[in-house]
Amino acid sequence: MSWNGVEILERDDAETGATILIAIHSERLGPATGGTRMKSYPDRDAARRDAMRLSEGMTYKWAAAGFPRGGGKAVLAVPRDFRSADRPGLLRRFGRFVKELEGRFWTGADVGTSAEDMDVIAEEGAPYVFSRTPAKGGAGGSGTWTAIGVAASIEAACERLFGSRSLAGRSIVIQGAGSVGIPLMDLLAAGRARIAFSDVSPEAGRALGPAIERVPPENVFERPCDVFAPCALGGVLNAETIPRLKCRAVVGSANNQLGAAEDADRLAARGILYAPDFIANAGGAIAITGIEALGWTRDRAEREVRAIGDTVAHVFDIAERERITPDAAARRLAEERLERGRV
Repeated sequence: MSWNGVEILERDDAETGATILIAIHSERLGPATGGTRMKSYPDRDAARRDAMRLSEGMTYKWAAAGFPRGGGKAVLAVPRDFRSADRPGLLRRFGRFVKELEGRFWTGADVGTSAEDMDVIAEEGAPYVFSRTPAKGGAGGSGTWTAIGVAASIEAACERLFGSRSLAGRSIVIQGAGSVGIPLMDLLAAGRARIAFSDVSPEAGRALGPAIERVPPENVFERPCDVFAPCALGGVLNAETIPRLKCRAVVGSANNQLGAAEDADRLAARGILYAPDFIANAGGAIAITGIEALGWTRDRAEREVRAIGDTVAHVFDIAERERITPDAAARRLAEERLERGRV
């Protein structure tokens, strides 16, 4: 894939066989900042591509939010037989790597890592580590904050489609019952939405009440609903899945939901309103960074995150006025802010 970023830093971890990658995509608005993802990949190239794409998404996320940070992402590509006993050592060595960069890269939790992991990374990588546990002076996990921003974005989509931000009676299908999907269901239920969910893990969502229906993963795209919310991994909106959708809007927390750039046009051709993921899912990044780096109160953080709904509505306005897709409108907004931020 083509990539217009600044630098990709790589290090092999001899003790575990893992590969540590830090992708710095942009430092134009501030130090590169993004989460640390830990998972197994088919090969190093796949891990590198993931880091590159995710770091680019962070650049657009921060710029669209008007936040003084640049785009970056870390990937810990672990072997499939990675042992849990080796985890703390890998995290500490990664923390030393972060520390060596002297503030060029700041990180927090992401897929496969937790606030507790950030505590361990911070033992060597402080002060460049966010979303530590409250016991260690951090703001905790980002999942609920991300869910607040996604809920506000769903309200903006409902207003555009139905004339009201009220969620009462709206049918919403959530793909992924994890750290964002579960609190998102709680928020939507409080708004009296009708909720169904799907997850590839049979254990996920077991504690949910009977009022929330479980949909088999293979049927989630065909499930009729007002809003489909992808809250698992990326690339789920593509040439194969978009024709199967039976929703009016797509608004979720997953990063890089579009499999390819042309998938934004495929959604538009079907009349499906799309809230660009790098705007809708920015709540966790905004809140945690604001609280830990800028001294925000939690009330201030919640106000800033709920304002994501207004940004999404603004993107819809641009798209309608310019007759472009919301994805193109969001990228234009981010690029204008990046241009203004250039020294």
